Amino acid sequence: METVRPRPLVGVSLKMYFSYEGTRTWLSQVREMADDLGDVGVDLFVVPDFLTIGLALDVLRGSGVVVGAQDASWEDYGALTGEVSPAMLADIGCRYVEIGHAERRKMFAEDDIVTARKAAAAARNGLVPLICVGETVWTDSADAARVTVEQVEMALEEVPTDAEVIIAYEPIWAIGQQEPASAEHVVAVTTRIRAALARRSGTSRVIYGGSAGPGLYGKVADGVDGLFLGRFAHDVANFRSVVGEVLAGR
Repeated sequence: METVRPRPLVGVSLKMYFSYEGTRTWLSQVREMADDLGDVGVDLFVVPDFLTIGLALDVLRGSGVVVGAQDASWEDYGALTGEVSPAMLADIGCRYVEIGHAERRKMFAEDDIVTARKAAAAARNGLVPLICVGETVWTDSADAARVTVEQVEMALEEVPTDAEVIIAYEPIWAIGQQEPASAEHVVAVTTRIRAALARRSGTSRVIYGGSAGPGLYGKVADGVDGLFLGRFAHDVANFRSVVGEVLAGR
C-alpha cells in the first residue's frame, strides 16, 4: 500500500538579520502573500527572532502561517538566566521550535544530548520540535545518511512516538554557500531519514535547508516534504516563488 505523504511544508528563519521595523514590514508582506494564496495545500511557517515573536503572532493571526521560535530551554521554568521557556512559548501561541541548528552546535557547543533534551521539552509542552541535522563536512551520501540518522535517533530518544516532529536536513558544509548539496545527495540522505521515521505514529516531515532556493524542490521532492529557507526568502517574492514550485511538484 502506498504511503500517504504529509502536507508539504515551507518555512523561513530570519535568524538575527532584521531590525524590529524591518521584521514588521517583512511579516506584513508574508501576511499579504498568505491571504492572496489562501489554503493551497502547503503549510507555511516563519521563525523570527525572540523579540519579534509577539509581533509575528499578531500580524499573522488567522493567516494560517505558523510561528516558531529559534530555540528553547530544556527546562520549562527555573533559574536559567537568559533562557526561554518552552512552556511560555506554547502559552503565547508558538507552534514550532527550531532545535540543534548548526550555529547552536558550533557557536554554543550544543551537542546531541542538549538537542535531545530540548526536543523532549518542546514535545512535552505541545510544541513541534524542528530538529536540524546534517554532516559537518562533505562525504558520500551513505556516510552522510549514517551520521544524520544517528543524530535523528538521538534527538528523538525522549520524544513520544505519537508527537509531531520536523527534521530539517541541513548539511553544514552547504549552509550559506552559493549552491546547495546535489539533488542526488539530498534525496539519498533524506530517504534514509524518512525510513528511520517510519516507525513513528505522529506526523513526521523531512525538509531540506542549506542554501535552498529556486528550482530546487522539483529535484529533491522524492526525498523531502518541503524546504527551510534562509536569506533567499528575505525577499517575500522569492518565498512565494518557492511555494509555487512546491505546489507544482505535488
